[in-house]
Amino acid sequence: MNTDLPTTIPAYLDRLRRALQGCDPALAQDALYDAEDYLRSELAAHPDKSEAEVIASVAGSYGAPDEVADIYRDTEVKVERALRTPPPPARRTWLGRFFGVVADPHAYGALFYMLLSLVTGIFYFTWVVTGASLSVGLLILIIGVPLLLLFLMSVRLLSLVEGRIVEALLGERMPRRPLYTNRSKPWLQRLKELFTDLRTWTAMLYFLLMMPLGTAYFAVVVTLVAMSLGFIAAPVLVWLGIADASVRSGGWQVLNYDGIGITTSIPAWGMPALLIAGLLLLFATLHLARGIGRLHGLLAKHLLVREPVV
Repeated sequence: MNTDLPTTIPAYLDRLRRALQGCDPALAQDALYDAEDYLRSELAAHPDKSEAEVIASVAGSYGAPDEVADIYRDTEVKVERALRTPPPPARRTWLGRFFGVVADPHAYGALFYMLLSLVTGIFYFTWVVTGASLSVGLLILIIGVPLLLLFLMSVRLLSLVEGRIVEALLGERMPRRPLYTNRSKPWLQRLKELFTDLRTWTAMLYFLLMMPLGTAYFAVVVTLVAMSLGFIAAPVLVWLGIADASVRSGGWQVLNYDGIGITTSIPAWGMPALLIAGLLLLFATLHLARGIGRLHGLLAKHLLVREPVV
Protein backbone atom coordinates (compact mmCIF):
# COMPACT_ATOMS: atom_id res chain seq x y z
CA MET A 1 0.00 0.00 0.00
CA ASN A 2 1.23 3.46 -0.91
CA THR A 3 1.83 5.27 2.39
CA ASP A 4 1.63 8.64 0.66
CA LEU A 5 -2.06 8.13 -0.06
CA PRO A 6 -4.69 9.28 2.46
CA THR A 7 -6.28 6.48 4.43
CA THR A 8 -9.78 7.95 4.73
CA ILE A 9 -12.17 9.60 2.28
CA PRO A 10 -12.33 12.89 4.27
CA ALA A 11 -8.51 13.00 4.28
CA TYR A 12 -8.44 12.35 0.52
CA LEU A 13 -10.94 15.16 -0.08
CA ASP A 14 -9.04 17.50 2.22
CA ARG A 15 -5.80 16.91 0.29
CA LEU A 16 -7.64 17.35 -3.02
CA ARG A 17 -9.11 20.60 -1.70
CA ARG A 18 -5.64 21.86 -0.85
CA ALA A 19 -4.35 20.80 -4.27
CA LEU A 20 -7.14 22.80 -5.91
CA GLN A 21 -6.22 26.04 -4.13
CA GLY A 22 -6.16 28.92 -6.58
CA CYS A 23 -8.58 27.21 -8.98
CA ASP A 24 -11.99 28.55 -9.87
CA PRO A 25 -14.36 27.69 -6.96
CA ALA A 26 -16.84 26.20 -9.43
CA LEU A 27 -14.15 23.87 -10.79
CA ALA A 28 -13.16 22.87 -7.25
CA GLN A 29 -16.78 22.05 -6.38
CA ASP A 30 -17.10 19.82 -9.46
CA ALA A 31 -13.83 18.01 -8.71
CA LEU A 32 -14.70 17.44 -5.04
CA TYR A 33 -18.16 16.15 -5.92
CA ASP A 34 -16.82 13.71 -8.52
CA ALA A 35 -14.11 12.44 -6.17
CA GLU A 36 -16.41 11.89 -3.20
CA ASP A 37 -19.12 10.31 -5.32
CA TYR A 38 -16.63 7.92 -6.93
CA LEU A 39 -14.89 6.95 -3.70
CA ARG A 40 -18.11 6.38 -1.74
CA SER A 41 -19.56 4.36 -4.63
CA GLU A 42 -16.47 2.15 -4.62
CA LEU A 43 -16.67 1.80 -0.84
CA ALA A 44 -20.33 0.78 -1.07
CA ALA A 45 -19.50 -1.73 -3.82
CA HIS A 46 -16.78 -3.34 -1.66
CA PRO A 47 -18.13 -3.48 1.91
CA ASP A 48 -15.44 -5.98 2.87
CA LYS A 49 -12.71 -3.38 2.34
CA SER A 50 -11.70 -0.44 4.53
CA GLU A 51 -11.50 3.12 3.25
CA ALA A 52 -7.71 2.89 3.06
CA GLU A 53 -7.91 -0.27 0.96
CA VAL A 54 -10.49 1.23 -1.39
CA ILE A 55 -8.41 4.37 -1.89
CA ALA A 56 -5.30 2.33 -2.55
CA SER A 57 -7.13 0.10 -5.05
CA VAL A 58 -8.52 3.01 -7.08
CA ALA A 59 -5.38 5.15 -6.93
CA GLY A 60 -4.08 3.67 -10.17
CA SER A 61 -7.28 4.32 -12.15
CA TYR A 62 -8.65 7.48 -10.51
CA GLY A 63 -5.42 8.99 -9.24
CA ALA A 64 -3.95 10.55 -6.13
CA PRO A 65 -5.35 13.93 -5.02
CA ASP A 66 -2.56 15.95 -6.65
CA GLU A 67 -2.94 14.04 -9.91
CA VAL A 68 -6.72 14.53 -9.93
CA ALA A 69 -6.29 18.27 -9.38
CA ASP A 70 -3.85 18.51 -12.30
CA ILE A 71 -6.21 16.54 -14.55
CA TYR A 72 -9.11 18.88 -13.77
CA ARG A 73 -6.97 21.96 -14.41
CA ASP A 74 -5.79 20.64 -17.77
CA THR A 75 -9.29 19.53 -18.79
CA GLU A 76 -10.75 22.91 -17.84
CA VAL A 77 -8.23 24.73 -20.02
CA LYS A 78 -8.94 22.45 -22.99
CA VAL A 79 -12.72 22.78 -22.63
CA GLU A 80 -12.53 26.56 -22.33
CA ARG A 81 -10.41 26.77 -25.47
CA ALA A 82 -12.81 24.51 -27.38
CA LEU A 83 -15.98 26.33 -26.30
CA ARG A 84 -14.67 29.88 -26.25
CA THR A 85 -16.09 32.05 -29.02
CA PRO A 86 -13.47 33.64 -31.28
CA PRO A 87 -12.48 37.01 -29.82
CA PRO A 88 -13.55 40.02 -31.88
CA PRO A 89 -10.80 41.93 -33.65
CA ALA A 90 -8.93 44.30 -31.37
CA ARG A 91 -10.19 47.84 -31.76
CA ARG A 92 -7.96 50.65 -30.63
CA THR A 93 -10.26 53.62 -31.06
CA TRP A 94 -13.14 54.32 -28.73
CA LEU A 95 -15.50 54.35 -31.71
CA GLY A 96 -14.37 50.86 -32.66
CA ARG A 97 -14.88 49.61 -29.12
CA PHE A 98 -18.29 51.29 -28.90
CA PHE A 99 -19.69 49.83 -32.11
CA GLY A 100 -17.78 46.55 -31.75
CA VAL A 101 -20.19 45.42 -29.02
CA VAL A 102 -22.50 44.26 -31.80
CA ALA A 103 -20.12 41.34 -32.42
CA ASP A 104 -19.95 40.26 -28.76
CA PRO A 105 -22.28 37.28 -28.07
CA HIS A 106 -22.11 37.95 -24.32
CA ALA A 107 -23.96 41.23 -24.86
CA TYR A 108 -26.91 39.41 -26.44
CA GLY A 109 -26.76 36.67 -23.82
CA ALA A 110 -26.91 39.27 -21.06
CA LEU A 111 -29.77 41.05 -22.82
CA PHE A 112 -31.77 37.83 -22.97
CA TYR A 113 -30.89 37.00 -19.36
CA MET A 114 -32.21 40.38 -18.21
CA LEU A 115 -35.50 39.67 -19.98
CA LEU A 116 -35.68 36.13 -18.59
CA SER A 117 -34.83 37.22 -15.06
CA LEU A 118 -38.31 38.66 -14.50
CA VAL A 119 -39.82 35.17 -14.83
CA THR A 120 -37.06 33.34 -12.96
CA GLY A 121 -36.94 36.01 -10.25
CA ILE A 122 -40.66 35.73 -9.51
CA PHE A 123 -40.43 31.93 -9.48
CA TYR A 124 -37.39 31.84 -7.17
CA PHE A 125 -38.90 34.37 -4.76
CA THR A 126 -42.22 32.53 -4.63
CA TRP A 127 -40.52 29.17 -4.15
CA VAL A 128 -38.31 30.34 -1.27
CA VAL A 129 -41.02 32.27 0.58
CA THR A 130 -43.66 29.56 0.18
CA GLY A 131 -41.28 26.67 0.88
CA ALA A 132 -39.72 28.30 3.94
CA SER A 133 -43.01 29.34 5.53
CA LEU A 134 -44.66 25.99 4.84
CA SER A 135 -41.79 23.77 6.02
CA VAL A 136 -41.01 25.84 9.13
CA GLY A 137 -44.70 26.03 10.00
CA LEU A 138 -45.01 22.24 9.88
CA LEU A 139 -41.96 21.55 12.09
CA ILE A 140 -44.32 20.87 15.00
CA LEU A 141 -45.50 17.79 13.09
CA ILE A 142 -43.53 14.68 12.20
CA ILE A 143 -43.72 15.53 8.50
CA GLY A 144 -42.06 18.90 9.13
CA VAL A 145 -38.46 17.60 9.33
CA PRO A 146 -38.41 15.72 6.00
CA LEU A 147 -40.34 18.54 4.36
CA LEU A 148 -37.76 21.09 5.55
CA LEU A 149 -34.97 18.81 4.35
CA LEU A 150 -36.57 18.50 0.91
CA PHE A 151 -37.02 22.26 0.72
CA LEU A 152 -33.37 22.99 1.55
CA MET A 153 -32.24 20.36 -0.95
CA SER A 154 -34.48 21.98 -3.57
CA VAL A 155 -32.67 25.26 -2.91
CA ARG A 156 -29.40 23.52 -3.78
CA LEU A 157 -30.97 22.10 -6.94
CA LEU A 158 -32.30 25.49 -7.99
CA SER A 159 -28.89 27.07 -7.37
CA LEU A 160 -27.39 24.48 -9.74
CA VAL A 161 -30.05 25.25 -12.39
CA GLU A 162 -29.50 29.00 -12.02
CA GLY A 163 -25.78 28.44 -12.30
CA ARG A 164 -26.22 26.68 -15.63
CA ILE A 165 -28.35 29.59 -16.90
CA VAL A 166 -25.76 32.12 -15.72
CA GLU A 167 -22.91 30.22 -17.36
CA ALA A 168 -24.78 29.76 -20.65
CA LEU A 169 -25.97 33.37 -21.00
CA LEU A 170 -23.44 35.43 -19.03
CA GLY A 171 -20.31 33.37 -19.59
CA GLU A 172 -19.40 33.08 -15.89
CA ARG A 173 -18.01 29.64 -14.93
CA MET A 174 -20.47 27.99 -12.55
CA PRO A 175 -20.63 24.52 -10.97
CA ARG A 176 -21.78 21.62 -13.11
CA ARG A 177 -22.15 19.33 -10.10
CA PRO A 178 -24.10 19.92 -6.88
CA LEU A 179 -22.60 19.76 -3.43
CA TYR A 180 -22.26 16.12 -2.47
CA THR A 181 -24.92 14.70 -0.14
CA ASN A 182 -24.37 11.35 1.53
CA ARG A 183 -27.80 9.72 1.28
CA SER A 184 -26.88 7.04 3.79
CA LYS A 185 -26.84 9.56 6.64
CA PRO A 186 -29.94 10.00 8.85
CA TRP A 187 -32.31 12.80 7.91
CA LEU A 188 -31.58 14.83 11.02
CA GLN A 189 -27.83 14.76 10.34
CA ARG A 190 -28.34 15.77 6.71
CA LEU A 191 -30.66 18.55 7.85
CA LYS A 192 -28.01 19.76 10.31
CA GLU A 193 -25.38 19.85 7.55
CA LEU A 194 -27.69 21.89 5.32
CA PHE A 195 -28.41 24.31 8.17
CA THR A 196 -24.75 24.83 8.97
CA ASP A 197 -23.76 25.25 5.31
CA LEU A 198 -23.40 28.96 4.59
CA ARG A 199 -24.20 28.45 0.90
CA THR A 200 -27.71 27.28 1.78
CA TRP A 201 -28.48 30.72 3.19
CA THR A 202 -26.60 32.74 0.60
CA ALA A 203 -28.45 30.83 -2.14
CA MET A 204 -31.77 31.71 -0.50
CA LEU A 205 -30.64 35.33 -0.28
CA TYR A 206 -29.78 35.26 -3.98
CA PHE A 207 -33.22 33.91 -4.87
CA LEU A 208 -34.93 36.59 -2.78
CA LEU A 209 -32.84 39.29 -4.48
CA MET A 210 -33.69 37.96 -7.92
CA MET A 211 -37.24 39.32 -7.88
CA PRO A 212 -36.32 43.01 -7.44
CA LEU A 213 -33.26 42.58 -9.62
CA GLY A 214 -35.21 40.74 -12.30
CA THR A 215 -37.93 43.38 -12.28
CA ALA A 216 -35.35 46.15 -12.63
CA TYR A 217 -33.45 44.31 -15.36
CA PHE A 218 -36.63 43.68 -17.35
CA ALA A 219 -37.83 47.28 -17.01
CA VAL A 220 -34.47 48.71 -18.09
CA VAL A 221 -34.14 46.44 -21.12
CA VAL A 222 -37.71 46.88 -22.34
CA THR A 223 -37.60 50.65 -21.90
CA LEU A 224 -34.26 51.20 -23.61
CA VAL A 225 -34.87 48.73 -26.44
CA ALA A 226 -38.36 50.14 -27.09
CA MET A 227 -37.02 53.70 -27.13
CA SER A 228 -34.13 52.88 -29.45
CA LEU A 229 -36.31 50.90 -31.87
CA GLY A 230 -38.94 53.60 -31.78
CA PHE A 231 -36.37 56.27 -32.64
CA ILE A 232 -35.09 54.12 -35.50
CA ALA A 233 -38.54 53.18 -36.78
CA ALA A 234 -40.00 56.70 -36.94
CA PRO A 235 -37.87 58.10 -39.80
CA VAL A 236 -37.81 54.73 -41.58
CA LEU A 237 -41.61 54.60 -41.57
CA VAL A 238 -41.76 58.13 -42.96
CA TRP A 239 -39.23 57.42 -45.69
CA LEU A 240 -41.09 54.24 -46.66
CA GLY A 241 -44.39 56.12 -46.84
CA ILE A 242 -45.99 54.13 -44.04
CA ALA A 243 -46.26 57.22 -41.85
CA ASP A 244 -47.38 60.62 -43.05
CA ALA A 245 -45.07 63.57 -42.39
CA SER A 246 -46.78 66.84 -43.21
CA VAL A 247 -44.76 70.03 -42.86
CA ARG A 248 -46.40 72.64 -40.65
CA SER A 249 -45.50 76.21 -39.85
CA GLY A 250 -42.14 76.78 -38.22
CA GLY A 251 -40.55 73.79 -39.99
CA TRP A 252 -42.15 71.19 -37.71
CA GLN A 253 -43.37 67.84 -39.02
CA VAL A 254 -46.41 66.00 -37.72
CA LEU A 255 -46.15 62.21 -38.02
CA ASN A 256 -49.42 60.36 -38.40
CA TYR A 257 -49.05 56.58 -38.30
CA ASP A 258 -51.82 54.98 -40.35
CA GLY A 259 -54.11 52.86 -38.24
CA ILE A 260 -52.15 53.48 -35.04
CA GLY A 261 -53.30 56.92 -34.07
CA ILE A 262 -49.89 58.13 -32.83
CA THR A 263 -49.06 61.74 -33.55
CA THR A 264 -45.83 63.51 -32.66
CA SER A 265 -44.07 66.64 -33.81
CA ILE A 266 -40.35 67.02 -34.51
CA PRO A 267 -38.32 69.62 -36.43
CA ALA A 268 -37.85 69.06 -40.14
CA TRP A 269 -34.17 68.25 -39.62
CA GLY A 270 -35.00 65.83 -36.80
CA MET A 271 -35.55 62.71 -38.92
CA PRO A 272 -31.86 61.85 -39.51
CA ALA A 273 -30.99 62.93 -35.97
CA LEU A 274 -33.71 60.66 -34.58
CA LEU A 275 -32.35 57.71 -36.55
CA ILE A 276 -28.79 58.35 -35.33
CA ALA A 277 -29.99 58.74 -31.73
CA GLY A 278 -31.85 55.45 -31.94
CA LEU A 279 -28.80 53.61 -33.26
CA LEU A 280 -26.52 55.10 -30.59
CA LEU A 281 -29.03 54.22 -27.88
CA LEU A 282 -29.24 50.64 -29.16
CA PHE A 283 -25.45 50.21 -29.01
CA ALA A 284 -25.36 51.83 -25.57
CA THR A 285 -28.04 49.38 -24.41
CA LEU A 286 -25.87 46.44 -25.51
CA HIS A 287 -22.94 47.89 -23.56
CA LEU A 288 -25.11 48.36 -20.49
CA ALA A 289 -26.49 44.81 -20.76
CA ARG A 290 -22.99 43.37 -21.07
CA GLY A 291 -21.80 45.32 -18.02
CA ILE A 292 -24.80 44.29 -15.93
CA GLY A 293 -24.29 40.70 -17.05
CA ARG A 294 -20.70 40.71 -15.83
CA LEU A 295 -21.68 42.17 -12.46
CA HIS A 296 -24.57 39.75 -12.03
CA GLY A 297 -22.30 36.84 -12.92
CA LEU A 298 -19.95 37.87 -10.12
CA LEU A 299 -22.90 38.17 -7.72
CA ALA A 300 -24.11 34.69 -8.65
CA LYS A 301 -20.59 33.30 -8.27
CA HIS A 302 -20.23 34.87 -4.82
CA LEU A 303 -23.60 33.71 -3.46
CA LEU A 304 -24.12 30.34 -5.16
CA VAL A 305 -20.64 28.79 -5.22
CA ARG A 306 -18.92 27.52 -2.11
CA GLU A 307 -15.30 28.51 -1.70
CA PRO A 308 -13.19 25.42 -0.95
CA VAL A 309 -12.27 25.70 2.74
CA VAL A 310 -8.84 24.26 3.52
